[in-house]
Amino acid sequence: MYPSRAWSYGLRIAAWFCWSSLLIGAKNSIAGNPITSPVEVTALRAIRKSLIDPNNNLSNWDRGDPCTSKWTGVICHNDILEDGYLRVDGLQLMRMNLSGNLSPELGRLLNMTILDFMWNKISGSIPKEIGNIKSLKLLLLNGNQLTGPLPEELGYLPKLNRIQIDENNISGPIPTSFQYLNLTMHFHMNNNSISGQIPPQLSRLPNLVHL
Repeated sequence: MYPSRAWSYGLRIAAWFCWSSLLIGAKNSIAGNPITSPVEVTALRAIRKSLIDPNNNLSNWDRGDPCTSKWTGVICHNDILEDGYLRVDGLQLMRMNLSGNLSPELGRLLNMTILDFMWNKISGSIPKEIGNIKSLKLLLLNGNQLTGPLPEELGYLPKLNRIQIDENNISGPIPTSFQYLNLTMHFHMNNNSISGQIPPQLSRLPNLVHL
């Protein structure tokens, strides 16, 4: 059975769009005007939309490019990747009086090493999509109003060094997947409503310093 002309035409259009995006990124890099990956720009805008910012700390998130215009709290890698785009290295949004929720779009910032929302008023649950950020080293969410259980997906962050979720309203058990966090040194989870047993496998984590 042969594919329809419409399907073939659509496939060619999609391929052309992908190639054009890569070419535009490369041209911007060559011209000395690197820009942030469009995928990550879209993610940042979704993250901003899910937050309430009464002090307008994030007012410049509506202007320019996240990396080259230095959006508040957005830290970028210095290196340009092969596709010619810049990437977000971290979000550092501590003590900005932010409320609202953490957007699942955080999971599209795949090159982040630091995610810091400490000491705000953010509510809702921790998005399981954070488990997509395999480069993440610091997950700092303490001092908010987060609820719900800890996602199993957080246990599959191979480079995670520190997880701070203390001073929230998180409930449920500690995921057994945390036994795979072999590089994690610090688990700060006090002052929540965590229940159940501490997984005994955590005692075998090779770099554990603080639980």
